[in-house]
Amino acid sequence: MDIVGIIASKPVLVGLHLGFGIIGIDAFLWLLGEFKYAAWHSARLRISAAIGVLGFVLSWLFGGYYYVTFYGALVRPVIKAGLAPWAHNIVMETKEHVFLFIIPLALTAAFIAFLREDEYRSLNIRRQTLVLVGLIAALGLAIGAMGYMISAAARWGTVS
Repeated sequence: MDIVGIIASKPVLVGLHLGFGIIGIDAFLWLLGEFKYAAWHSARLRISAAIGVLGFVLSWLFGGYYYVTFYGALVRPVIKAGLAPWAHNIVMETKEHVFLFIIPLALTAAFIAFLREDEYRSLNIRRQTLVLVGLIAALGLAIGAMGYMISAAARWGTVS
């Protein structure tokens, strides 16, 4: 099997989706700390914001490929026929929609991180920025918890 075949396999896609999501969450927690506690270090702000956006984008791409390739055909029917069909009907549908707007939120936070310090201070958006960056990290964690519920429902669906 070649490298593309390995990357496109179901367990690797799930791992990449999860791993890059965790990187995105961690980077936004780092960004939150930079905005809250550190003096203005534009390089650290920009690096943490860029890593966070890149992590979420890559998580979205790998998760989207997994969803289109495997989830609809293999996993969703198992969940819907299993012990917790609500995991798809409620949790997965919520996860899909929340994840659609986490990237625009992450880009907004990154644009703020790329402001010059004088621009940031003159806009007087410190509180709003802290709320935004904290919300992004919290949404990432919530999406991760939803993924765990969906994964558990798929395992329950295979129990006879």
